[in-house]
Amino acid sequence: MAVKEPKISRIQKDSILAVEDLSFAYPNGLQVLRGVCMEVGKGSRTVILGANGAGKSTLFLHLNGILKPQQGRAFLEGRPIAYDRRSLAELRRKVGIVFQDPDSQLFSVNVFQDISFGPMNLKCSPSEVRDRVEEAMELTQITGLRQRPTHQLSYGEKKRVAIAGVLAMNPEVIILDEPTAFLDPALVEDMMALLANLHKAGNTLIMSTHDMDLAYRWADQCYVLNQGCMVAGGLPRDIFMNKELLKENNLHIPWILKVYSELASRGLFEEVCQPPRSEEQLFAGLSKQEKSSRMGSPSLRAISHL
Repeated sequence: MAVKEPKISRIQKDSILAVEDLSFAYPNGLQVLRGVCMEVGKGSRTVILGANGAGKSTLFLHLNGILKPQQGRAFLEGRPIAYDRRSLAELRRKVGIVFQDPDSQLFSVNVFQDISFGPMNLKCSPSEVRDRVEEAMELTQITGLRQRPTHQLSYGEKKRVAIAGVLAMNPEVIILDEPTAFLDPALVEDMMALLANLHKAGNTLIMSTHDMDLAYRWADQCYVLNQGCMVAGGLPRDIFMNKELLKENNLHIPWILKVYSELASRGLFEEVCQPPRSEEQLFAGLSKQEKSSRMGSPSLRAISHL
């Protein structure tokens, strides 16, 4: 199963963000991005995969206009991004970014003030600022923290406040750099439930993560960065079924695919063109297999002991 390096010949009409031949090096000479091409469909859930230092965070800073390409171009809704003050203000209104470390994003005395900073910068009226902050706090389930000093928040609470600060800007695209990093399993599920609600509301979501299980079950499309090069892009099943690609980029196979592949290789699970993406789909496939098998058959007995 071949997964090719992404190339862009023409920006698609339904792309909300894209980069073409994007390269960037920091002042110390470190080349971080090398000819990167990527498109993000409007309303999609996109995951960027890669090891630490692959260039994921630097790519995100270009999508938000914090960094300017040294080579190539970035696009918003099919048009090249301009870097004058007015254009950047409009870009950052539409494209919000939540950094991996929430402490780099929170700076106000308390939660309410921190979340209100963005809408106030947009010159919203006091009543609109209040309404936006209240809605963002409700969405992120932090209404009880409104007067809490930001330095007294837990790590998970800080993550939610940082997201609320972005939501208060009413962006169309939300970029999340490792949103589940350092969260315990219960908080990860809460975070994913929040992202599901944001996606359902029509937001385009872009995420980087080292959690392959999460990426496989969540994403509509995946891209793989390796040492600043975009080496692959495609559907999650095409990326994660390509063992050679995963090995070359130090990525592991999601557990659902491991189980599916092992059962299929033993003849205990019918191999399908679209393998299961979630526990529910995997178990549903096993149930279907069970119903179509005769009671007491070797395959059924084997499955019943799993």
